[in-house]
Amino acid sequence: MPSLHPAYLRGVTFGASELSAIHRLGESRGRQDLFVRQFPEQLDTLRTHAIIESAESSNRIEGVVAAPGRVADLVIRGTEPRTRSEQEIAGYRDALHLIHESHADMRLAENVVLQLHHLLYRYQPGAGGRWKGTDNQIVERDADGTVVRVRFTPTPAVATPQAMSDLVANYHAAVGESLAEPLVVLPLAVLDFLCIHPFTDGNGRVGRMLSLLLLYHFDYQVGRYVSLERIIEESRDTYYEALARSSHAWHAHTHDPHPWLDYFWGVLIRAYDEFEARVETLKGSKGDQVRAAVARRIGAFGIADLEQDCPGVSRDMVRHVLRQMRAEGLVQVEGRGPGAKWRAVST
Repeated sequence: MPSLHPAYLRGVTFGASELSAIHRLGESRGRQDLFVRQFPEQLDTLRTHAIIESAESSNRIEGVVAAPGRVADLVIRGTEPRTRSEQEIAGYRDALHLIHESHADMRLAENVVLQLHHLLYRYQPGAGGRWKGTDNQIVERDADGTVVRVRFTPTPAVATPQAMSDLVANYHAAVGESLAEPLVVLPLAVLDFLCIHPFTDGNGRVGRMLSLLLLYHFDYQVGRYVSLERIIEESRDTYYEALARSSHAWHAHTHDPHPWLDYFWGVLIRAYDEFEARVETLKGSKGDQVRAAVARRIGAFGIADLEQDCPGVSRDMVRHVLRQMRAEGLVQVEGRGPGAKWRAVST
């Protein structure tokens, strides 16, 4: 594959800021094990929220949405999906559970990629687990759905099985022979996957699943506790721009990997920053945790948002602290009932 070919990898060089990003992520990985040992029960709550956010955000990026509250029902309670969108969200949930629980036994291989795609569409029999049968294109559409331009032409369908075989072989060769730092090889493998675009549908979501899986293999576990998909959704314009810039001239093996690498590392850095900020709140009292979570919030927020930010803190405690803060003139409430929103008062 273009990005993982030994000659290509040896030609990729990095500046001081990029080397600093890699070093920073290595340090974050070194601290995560300590946090996991200190707060196992609280972090388990973070994991539940991360799965909900990941299933919702990764599908929403592709225009697959469910009614408010249904994602939590599907993910936490295992509710039976009712619509096609809910079927895809439930499938993504199942794939995430598999990765979180069995990543150590899921060495990158073509059958693993097909398995993840099959899970994504498991509630739509016959729709998943097969390479594309016809050529596809990545296009830009206007508000009416009309194709404005072709952004990228992926690998032809007839060449896809061999391209995926080459990707897997070159990935393992690059890792096994230490041709590059894992934090370089890993995102480049995802870039090549997205450029091959091996499925008729679901490529973006499977690419995000692969990112999580491969990060696990190198002990970058932040995706267990913070939704990488939510961060990508919140920066989707930058995501598409980085992918477009790094896929240009990909077929000719002369593409520039740096926009995609920088974006990928940026997502991880933000995820680790969020993870460590949440861990810091666990070190204080439950009331302090809620107050710290409010201080980090920008704009309106709900009680459920604070519950997510403060694992192990009950809803009654969140309400109690909010009432205290309102009496102190630090927050104000907008609306009443379950839909009420809170907002910090500028001081």
